[in-house]
Amino acid sequence: MVNINPRIGQPSSVAGYGFGLGTILIAFIALAAFLSYFTVSAGHVAVTKRFGAVQEGIYHPGLHWKVPFLDSVEHVDVRLTSVDAKADAASKDLQVVTVQVSVPYSLEPAMIPAMINTLGSRERFEKAILANAIQESVKGATASFSAEELITKRGESKRQIVLAIAAFVNDTLNKKGLSGLAPIANVAISDFDFSREFNQAIESKVKMQEDAKRAEIEKLKTITEAEAKSEQVKLAADAEAYRTKAEAVSRAEAINAEGEALRKNPGLVQLRIAEKWDGVLPRFSGGQLPFLMMDPTKEDQPARPINAR
Repeated sequence: MVNINPRIGQPSSVAGYGFGLGTILIAFIALAAFLSYFTVSAGHVAVTKRFGAVQEGIYHPGLHWKVPFLDSVEHVDVRLTSVDAKADAASKDLQVVTVQVSVPYSLEPAMIPAMINTLGSRERFEKAILANAIQESVKGATASFSAEELITKRGESKRQIVLAIAAFVNDTLNKKGLSGLAPIANVAISDFDFSREFNQAIESKVKMQEDAKRAEIEKLKTITEAEAKSEQVKLAADAEAYRTKAEAVSRAEAINAEGEALRKNPGLVQLRIAEKWDGVLPRFSGGQLPFLMMDPTKEDQPARPINAR
């Protein structure tokens, strides 16, 4: 007969309970150790919250410790990024214009705890402040320019928009005690879009200006050619007049010279006649025409035939 001791199983039950409790304790310690550290990535900072309250100080990239089960960690990207938005506005001459704006900015790490307490997150800052700044600033700035000036004075209109956005953001942050949270970098205005009717009107105006400029060029060309032709005619006339005058002067000088020669040598006439005679006497009904002889030593004498006695 076998005797069964009711206490034989008790030590086994206690041992099993102790083993289970030890396992739970080890698991708890391991979990606590696992939850007691965290890492921060490059370009980010972190803040801790204890029971929802933001703790002072920030954590830079690297490995850090926190109180497990009590502290939660919130990571915030502080790198340079940009918010792109389209803003609809009206110009001074009531033309509808759509402006594409890109606002680069970065967050100041030291201001992150205050930002989380006041705004909640970076996304909230972009939606609540930057988006409104873009819309209101574009509307205010474009109302100071006509639609044509937004194109021809692009640099000035862009400067006005940039100043308006920066002023809106800074004023809003100052009122919330977040001055210096988000330095605004260079604002980019990528495009001004106008209505189709306005674009067509601009194209027509540009075409008219080009046609007028082309007509002016043709007019100047015609005037220049006419002036050149007139000058050419004048030069030709001056040259002809000079040639005619020169010939007349030359002829007059020749006549004077020949007259002077005749006065000094009256027999020169007979010499010229003899030089030009071909040796044939002219014929007429009464016979041959005799040469007329004049005494070169006597003036105003009547001519007489060469065979007269």
